[in-house]
Amino acid sequence: MDHSNDNQPGDLLMGAAAIAQALGITRRQAYKLIYAGDLPTFKLGGTVSARRSSILATLADREAAAITQRAAA
Repeated sequence: MDHSNDNQPGDLLMGAAAIAQALGITRRQAYKLIYAGDLPTFKLGGTVSARRSSILATLADREAAAITQRAAA
């Protein structure tokens, strides 16, 4: 996947506090989600980071899967 030209202003979230603020949760809750592997994150210079767009896409995918699973049950 080519990511050379997909930097949108405000898309990069650096640090658990920034990720937490974007999601409307506490920093501790963000760390739990990060280390459980529930959020698409990466390290930049030792700082946990994420793209807002990737987090939103992941949450939308999980929501759609949950709705589909409930409808099938």
